[in-house]
Amino acid sequence: MNKYEDQLNGTRADDLQVSGNHYKEMPIQPWAVMESVLTPEEFRGFLKGNIIKYAMRAGRKEGSNDAGKASHYTMKLKEVTNGTNS
Repeated sequence: MNKYEDQLNGTRADDLQVSGNHYKEMPIQPWAVMESVLTPEEFRGFLKGNIIKYAMRAGRKEGSNDAGKASHYTMKLKEVTNGTNS
């Protein structure tokens, strides 16, 4: 467990949003829809792709917390992989 995860005290990825609340205000989060229509392997691939994208973009887009977004997707991927998602 890293320092970021330790500060969350059991908070799940679905309970968080990095940079705003536009997804949290929706009745269902987009990644919940994706998880329901994609295979488990496809959904993990979607999460991994976003981790790579945000990690590579971190520090390059002014005003964006891309490192935080990469960590958020990593948190979700761990939940999905460990079966603690839902």
